[in-house]
Amino acid sequence: MSKAYSLLGILILLVLFGAYFAFNRAEAPSPELAEEEESGEEASPSSPMSLTLSSPSFPNNGDIPEKYTCDGENLNPELRVEGVPEGTESLVLVMDDPDIPQVFKDQRGIEAFDHWAVYNISPDTTVIEEGSAVGTEGKNGRGETAYAGPCPPTEYEPTEHRYSFRLYALSGTLNFVQTPTLKDIEDAAKGMELDSTTLIGKYDRAK
Repeated sequence: MSKAYSLLGILILLVLFGAYFAFNRAEAPSPELAEEEESGEEASPSSPMSLTLSSPSFPNNGDIPEKYTCDGENLNPELRVEGVPEGTESLVLVMDDPDIPQVFKDQRGIEAFDHWAVYNISPDTTVIEEGSAVGTEGKNGRGETAYAGPCPPTEYEPTEHRYSFRLYALSGTLNFVQTPTLKDIEDAAKGMELDSTTLIGKYDRAK
């Protein structure tokens, strides 16, 4: 009888020990979590969305409709802004053509023709409407404070040109004594840049 009690007691102890071991194992943090707790660091949050610029009129690296060129209505296309980073105080939008003929580059001492330059755009902007500008416009390659649509010369190859729309998120606003050029704006923005993105459109007048 005493042996039976002894065996029963041992069995109860084994059951209690097993339950205790299983409970502690379930409560124990993973090695990664334990390291984070010891270092006082929290798990990294998911990465924020990057700044993006898009247009409902054409995809990135797609063809710009004639409406937005010198052969059409010469209106700026609608542009959509997403992922503006926290701390942004203003946005800058510029557009140029790096595919101008070499003869023009040599004559004018430029690497691209400036089509549009806009600065001090509100960071709350999500849509730049067709045919409108938000913020303050700088000079384009013609010396005008306006949008100049794609207008590649057909007598030089290649006749298809790329048009680079670049958007910058800045930690401050820009101020100029005189109306700035696209280069003036990009140079002034360098020390404030939080993020940037590019949208490429193409146009070929020979098509």
